[in-house]
Amino acid sequence: MVSHSGLITVMTRAARKAAPRLRRDFGEVEQLQVSKKGPADFVSMADKRAEQTVIEELRNARPDWAIVSEEAGVIEGNPDKPRWIVDPLDGTSNFLHGIPHFAISIAVEDKKPNGDPEITHALTYQPITDESFWAEKGRGAWLHDRRLRVSARRHLDEALIGTGMPHFGRGNVSTWARIYGAIGPEVSGVRRMGAATLDFAWVAAGRLDAFWEDDLDIWDTAAGTLLVREAGGFVSDYRGQDRMFDRREYLAANSELHSKLHKLLAGSLR
Repeated sequence: MVSHSGLITVMTRAARKAAPRLRRDFGEVEQLQVSKKGPADFVSMADKRAEQTVIEELRNARPDWAIVSEEAGVIEGNPDKPRWIVDPLDGTSNFLHGIPHFAISIAVEDKKPNGDPEITHALTYQPITDESFWAEKGRGAWLHDRRLRVSARRHLDEALIGTGMPHFGRGNVSTWARIYGAIGPEVSGVRRMGAATLDFAWVAAGRLDAFWEDDLDIWDTAAGTLLVREAGGFVSDYRGQDRMFDRREYLAANSELHSKLHKLLAGSLR
């Protein structure tokens, strides 16, 4: 049994407490597909119920920590303490359409000695497959008790790449098309799975060789960036710099593929 910190225990407990209700709601939303009204309102309530459960568990464990969550926004806490970053249901559209690919994501953001923020603990939990991807800064990334490593592939024509595509109200179609035009013809395949938290986790696990997407919020990416880095991968913004959260741009891969993909991506945006 791999030992981990008490914070990972708290995060895992919170996600696992919210998961059974999400699984039940998912079973119901599959049936709601046939209704004329559709399941959108139902899914919104499922999202909020999961968030409420997760937040209650986190606040019970660390009552003075701030929380940033997709639905609840910012819940104030002691500014000298770390804060939680929560996505209670990433992959809402998948959930809405009865596709069993979504996750609960929780991260801890602390401060470096110089005051800059950094992600120190991460959990991405897939309720349907019962997969718990977790990482602690300096202690590696794990799937349950199995150590994770990013893919060792070195050649683009062997690489399977994840991405997110622009959709109604979100993203820049022309920017995405230019990047895809540069990367798509060079790689083995491109996948749009619909849950960025799991895309990062799958890069950490070597299931995807790389991932790129922009216009993402911090709750979509905080846990994932640490998972990839602790699995030996690289994460940067589109300029190859460590300003992903500021610029809302993410490119994740092993070192060899990251360098090659960054050149293609950067060249497409000149």
